[in-house]
Parts: sequence; structure tokens; C-alpha cells
Amino acid sequence: MLLFSDKPGRHERHLLRKRNNPLFAEDQRKVSSAALQEAQRLDHEELAVFLEALQQAVQQAATLQANAESRVILELKERLDQLYEQASGLADDQTGTREGLQHLTAAIMQAVRQGAAGDALALRELADEETARRLHYALLEHPLVADLLAPQSPIRPEDLAPVLLSAQAAELQAVLELFDADQRSLLARDAAALLEGAPEAPAAAAEALSLIRRQAGE
Repeated sequence: MLLFSDKPGRHERHLLRKRNNPLFAEDQRKVSSAALQEAQRLDHEELAVFLEALQQAVQQAATLQANAESRVILELKERLDQLYEQASGLADDQTGTREGLQHLTAAIMQAVRQGAAGDALALRELADEETARRLHYALLEHPLVADLLAPQSPIRPEDLAPVLLSAQAAELQAVLELFDADQRSLLARDAAALLEGAPEAPAAAAEALSLIRRQAGE
């Protein structure tokens, strides 16, 4: 009996995407107990590494001096952005962690704005950055986005077409924001070829392909 997690991490999620999915090769559709255990091990290993990095970042923020160099502040801000992106794809419920990172990032950004007081160009650039961050947070509400952005993503290039054709419309729409027009055209081509050779594919896959093609301007 396979014991899947209530809130799986990115490796287990990818196993679930492939499980009994006719868009993947037949040898990838069956999930063995060993494969599931390995995916869960990798997910919990990633979570442990993340928690250690999070603790270090929080400690650094707590001891940050009011007169800290702008370079130090900006490096911490970038680190918090990376941690938020990583947290969005981790196992277990990371809602509280993500909210905490949002609050901490907001505090850091307030310090950056204070340092830029009187510099209209710098303040405008910071406002643009805030807007971009909010949009990025919105995309990361979809686990597939976080999984694709992970440096060690379990989603291989050859998995991309079946993964996108299996995605729900809202999630697919979010994922397509990660690609430019040329990349979307290539995705549409690969997805169409896959769907043509997968007669057992669900009807939703054809709808997904239509969305990809629309976003590619076809």
C-alpha cells in the first residue's frame, strides 16, 4: 500500500503527476513503494536544508544594525526572496513560513526605502520591484510554478509537455507566464506532437493545448 503525503513536496508531487497519466511513457506511470519513499526522503531533506537557511536569515535580520551597509541589506532581501520561492514548493504546510517571509521582506524593504529617501528614481525603481514581487508571489501560489523554478527541479525538459497538458487551466496560465513567445511556440509544438500520439489522453489535455497555442499567438 502506497502512503502518499497529505501535503507533498515537489518530488512526490511529480510522481503524482505521472501516476496513471497516459501522457507519460508507460514505464513512468506506475509508482513503486521504493520510488515514493525516495521522493519523500528528498522532499524532507530539502525541507531540513531550507529550515536551517531560514533560521540563519531570520537571525541575520534580527541582528541587522540600523546603519548597515546597503549592500548587506540588499543581499539579505535577495536571500529572503529566494527562501520564499523555495518555501512555495516544500512539503508540509508552509503558509505560516511564507507569511513570515513576506512580513520580514516588507520590513527590509522599508529600510531600503528609508535609505533611498529623496532619490525619486530609486524610489520609483523600488516601487516597480514591489509590484514585480507581488506578481511573483501570485504565480508561486501554484506549486507547479515553484517546482519549475527550483534549481534542482524534478521536472525534466522531456517532462514539460506532458506536465503542462495535465495542468489545470489556472495553473497552466500561471506557468506560461514564465516563458517568452518563442518558448511558448516550442511548447505548443511539443505538446501538439505528444497529444497526437496519445489517443488515451483526457479531453482536458486538448483544452490545455488550445490555451498554450493562444498564449503562443497561434
